[in-house]
Amino acid sequence: MFEVAIGLGVILVLVILLLLFRVQSLLNVARGSDKKIESTSNRVNGALMLLFFIAAMIAFFWYSISAYDDYSLPVASDHGILTDKMFWITTIITGIVFVLAHALLFYFSFRYQYKESNKALFYPDNHKLEIAWTIIPAIVLTLLVGYGLKVWTQITADPPSEAEVVEVMGYQFAWRVRYPGKDGELGDYDYQLIDAVNEFGMDFTDKDSFDDFVPSEIHVPKGQPVLLKIRARDVLHSVFLPHFRVKMDAVPGMPTRFWFVPNKSTEEMRQETGNPDFNYEMACTEICGRGHFSMRLILVVDEPEDYKKWYDSQEPFLSQNPSYLSKVPEKLLDLASIASGIDNKN
Repeated sequence: MFEVAIGLGVILVLVILLLLFRVQSLLNVARGSDKKIESTSNRVNGALMLLFFIAAMIAFFWYSISAYDDYSLPVASDHGILTDKMFWITTIITGIVFVLAHALLFYFSFRYQYKESNKALFYPDNHKLEIAWTIIPAIVLTLLVGYGLKVWTQITADPPSEAEVVEVMGYQFAWRVRYPGKDGELGDYDYQLIDAVNEFGMDFTDKDSFDDFVPSEIHVPKGQPVLLKIRARDVLHSVFLPHFRVKMDAVPGMPTRFWFVPNKSTEEMRQETGNPDFNYEMACTEICGRGHFSMRLILVVDEPEDYKKWYDSQEPFLSQNPSYLSKVPEKLLDLASIASGIDNKN
């Protein structure tokens, strides 16, 4: 409400100044002096433009500083720190240029207002100026793009061999995740095998699928690399983990990936934010249909020992759905039974 009151006050001041200007203009018309109308109009407009710029800059920086904590998002991954650093470097450089350029623009409107005594300077061409305002921005932009490319290459490089693997699948309108189980290898899949229960289309002719499990939420260990193997089942979706600065499209028929290292557990973030109900979440940032808003999945960052306990406690998909043992080749039934913990003799 306080910000609204300030905004209404600024509008009221501008309206009053406009009315005063109109009254002065009408008085000049009544006196029959066109010259006075012209000179007064230029003077008032030039002064108002300068005042507007000063007031706008004060309001902008005041609001940016006072509201920063309300709109800033804590970062919870190693590469997120790099991403934020790149963002702020770009913002500061472009922000300085923006302020200087507009300061000159508004100042020139005031300083060089029309007067009969003023004569405009005209340059048919000026090679030095043209070279300066071409080369300098080109160098700055090249440095910014080069730095951004370096960061992007770093965060999209091959993941470490010890990275925890999580398969993420988007479909209308939810996320599902699959873990590779104790063998550390995700099993194969086939879209033709997808049904109401086997949502991933897991292929049980591949022995690596026998211990894969499908939890209702994502768990990842703090301080360890996590590789997301991403795909979509129907239309284009987009994996977005805002606190980790992770964003990658989920494309039908074209698996993508992204890896990151979470550096704050869920409990640590709850303490930092002062919100005991805080949870990390995965959202979809691709408008994928009417139910787009419902694509939300909780992500939990555990301490390494807690993550191991959670991981070891998960039941394989086959264990929860023993009817799918019929999809396993007969020669692999014993192996499937051991991996899933099912007694196939019954």
